[in-house]
Amino acid sequence: MNTKLEFKIASEDWEFEQINELNYRTFVEEIPQHERNEDRSLLDKFHSENSYIICTKGKKLLGMMAVRDKRPFSLDQKLEDLDSYLPEYNSACEFRLLSIEKDVRNLRIVQGLLVVLAKFADEKEYDIALISANVKRLRFYKQFGFKPFGTEVGTEDARYQPMYLTLQSSRVFRQNSKLLSRLPDNFSLKNNEPVNLLPGPVSVGAGVKNAMSESPVSHRSEDFVKDFQLVKEQLCEIVDSKHVEILMGSGSLANDAVAAQLSLEKGKGLILSNGEFGERLIDHANRVGLNFELIKLAWGESFDPKRVENSLAQNPDIKWIWAVHSETSTGVLNDLKTLKEICVNRVTRMCLDCVSSIGTVPLDLSDIYLTSGVSGKGLASYPGLSFVFYNHEILSRSDQIPRYLDLGFYAQSEGIPFTVSSNLIYALSAALKVFDKDKRFLELKELSDWVRGQIQDKGFRVIASDDNASPALITISLPDWLNSSELGQRLQDEGFLLHWRSRYLLDRNWIQIALMGECFQDQITPLFHLLSSIDDPLSKAL
Repeated sequence: MNTKLEFKIASEDWEFEQINELNYRTFVEEIPQHERNEDRSLLDKFHSENSYIICTKGKKLLGMMAVRDKRPFSLDQKLEDLDSYLPEYNSACEFRLLSIEKDVRNLRIVQGLLVVLAKFADEKEYDIALISANVKRLRFYKQFGFKPFGTEVGTEDARYQPMYLTLQSSRVFRQNSKLLSRLPDNFSLKNNEPVNLLPGPVSVGAGVKNAMSESPVSHRSEDFVKDFQLVKEQLCEIVDSKHVEILMGSGSLANDAVAAQLSLEKGKGLILSNGEFGERLIDHANRVGLNFELIKLAWGESFDPKRVENSLAQNPDIKWIWAVHSETSTGVLNDLKTLKEICVNRVTRMCLDCVSSIGTVPLDLSDIYLTSGVSGKGLASYPGLSFVFYNHEILSRSDQIPRYLDLGFYAQSEGIPFTVSSNLIYALSAALKVFDKDKRFLELKELSDWVRGQIQDKGFRVIASDDNASPALITISLPDWLNSSELGQRLQDEGFLLHWRSRYLLDRNWIQIALMGECFQDQITPLFHLLSSIDDPLSKAL
């Protein structure tokens, strides 16, 4: 199945035929402006003078808008002395008939249409554009820089606000638009990427991509060492930790480094597990021979603080607790505040896997002994770097810890004892430069609440309850009649990458929406139209 969108100026007969059909569905059936007809096709009165910018997928028209520069405009017929409302201009055009099929309305299509529109306006040397904006969509048009003027026009059932947009170059147009400025400079109008809702690799911004494409530099150069230290400082500031070491590898490497440090501790530990990545902590611990007690819950359950306290009371030789903060497999966000209080009261060291929580929820790691994290999830950079945060002095233990896992060796080497990719570091630096904690966490929580509501409205069950859910991970339990791999592949064919291929998800018939990287509500909305179209075969039989 062709999953690629194409944006262009309409030129084919089948395109014009579908333009008239979409025009009818939108401006007759949805917005009652014209009389119905048996053909269910509406030829615009200015059709011969219009240039149509369209979005297609294969031989299917998904969206369109018309551009016309011949006076009188439609607004000339609705507002007397139209030019008296406008700033000075040399060449004007009118945008009309913006329409997108109901089941695919999303920001990606709007962005593509407007990118073509900006280039088309450049070529025609228009310096002002007029529209009649549906009064219910004024906020949407204002995000592109349109300004209202005059009084509302239209009928009682279809009210419109005249608006104008001052056009400069397509580059300035995109920079001044809140929605288009999100696009990378090299946004492709063909073969553009699907909506990435994976927990990794995640969607990254233009600055991150640009940094990754630069020529590599020596990890021993003075400038790189300074930039490397700045990245470490920025990471520590985000999570309120004193120190961090950056390793070349995945979160598993960071957890191996944590396990190696814990192997130096006297006494035993306590590991908490309520999902796949809690079970992996057990495996990390066993591989280095750690002595530990275990509290293991069913996946999706939350830890009872009393049970944790009882385990510590019954085992006074427990010196550390190791747990996953945001359990990636289930979307459960374990109660860090309560666990920290227990550790403080019991003088027990707290260690955390924060691979999926760094960059997705506020974190205060100032009292945490050792914490693992990565670059390629909530911080919206590329995978390949992992972190271990700590707040105490760590000395090198060359006699007891493998060289690559010896955090003390990193600390005494300015954090760069081995080769490190300058591209990955500078890509992470670019991501950190635009990382606004307060804005990020608020917007992510709002988006997550909306997504969870949409999922539940469609009749699906979310594994994590509302009161202990990660905003960035939404794991969905599918009914028996719906197969996760078949659904996941179907959604991928429609342009949505969800997480379902991991064995632990397939075994449970789960599928997951991750909001780790750059994603917006308008991009995700069509996903729920697709989910709404999936019917229980039993209900059909009945």
